[in-house]
Amino acid sequence: MTALSFDPRPRRAAFRTLHDHGCFVLPNPWDVGSARYLHSLGFPALASTSSGVAWSQGNADGELSLEATLEHLHALAAATPLPVNADFGDGFGSLEAVGHNVARAIATGVAGISIEDAGPDPAHPLRTLDEAVARVRAARDAIDASGEDVILVGRAENFFVGRPDLDDAITRLRAYAAAGADCLYAPGITTAGQIQAVVAAVAPRPVNLLVGSAVPYTLQDIADMGVRRVSVGGAMARTAWGGMMRASQLLRDEGRFDGFGDAASGAVLNQLFR
Repeated sequence: MTALSFDPRPRRAAFRTLHDHGCFVLPNPWDVGSARYLHSLGFPALASTSSGVAWSQGNADGELSLEATLEHLHALAAATPLPVNADFGDGFGSLEAVGHNVARAIATGVAGISIEDAGPDPAHPLRTLDEAVARVRAARDAIDASGEDVILVGRAENFFVGRPDLDDAITRLRAYAAAGADCLYAPGITTAGQIQAVVAAVAPRPVNLLVGSAVPYTLQDIADMGVRRVSVGGAMARTAWGGMMRASQLLRDEGRFDGFGDAASGAVLNQLFR
């Protein structure tokens, strides 16, 4: 991985400020091109998506290696002047490796790093609370040792791994906050009651809400619930894949080309990236 071509400190300071008040969207590009397009629309920050980049390389979510993830984060951070939050799984590998790996992620220039509590054992998809807290604390120690102002996000994966226990998720989020997480995140919560309960439980720390599908809320509704930031995970990548899959299946099954009717203009794309 080459040296950084930019000073990440102003981006990190700006990212920290975004968490102080209001509600902002950090959409999730899956490659350099999608990052640059989202920057052109005026979003204030971006977040990586482990699923989106994995699919783009022909892998399932969770199968991308640490080295490939770091290379992707380096490219994404360099693609635009926006701060980038890193979807960094569980920190990769053993507890003893988490701090070292987080230090390497910081070196890619990202402004935030998310650590989740899902484990590798399908029979026990959530790590024990003690194990999960130890990994968050290791990430916190690595950030502090770096001297860099990088946001640490603690993630409770209950609703993502088939354990939709809101009370347990809140217990975990509170523990991650106590271990040094700056922002808390329970992907998969969807109802207003769930969202407001999480916000209240970890206040005054900011909460990230995942909106990965069509929901009955506007951004203002979500802000009124007290959410500080909104990400979309792999939804944009899935939207792109959906268009390509529909067009290609129509071509194969019916020999028709009208699946390209919603395709972006090549001229517009060339102008954007020129």
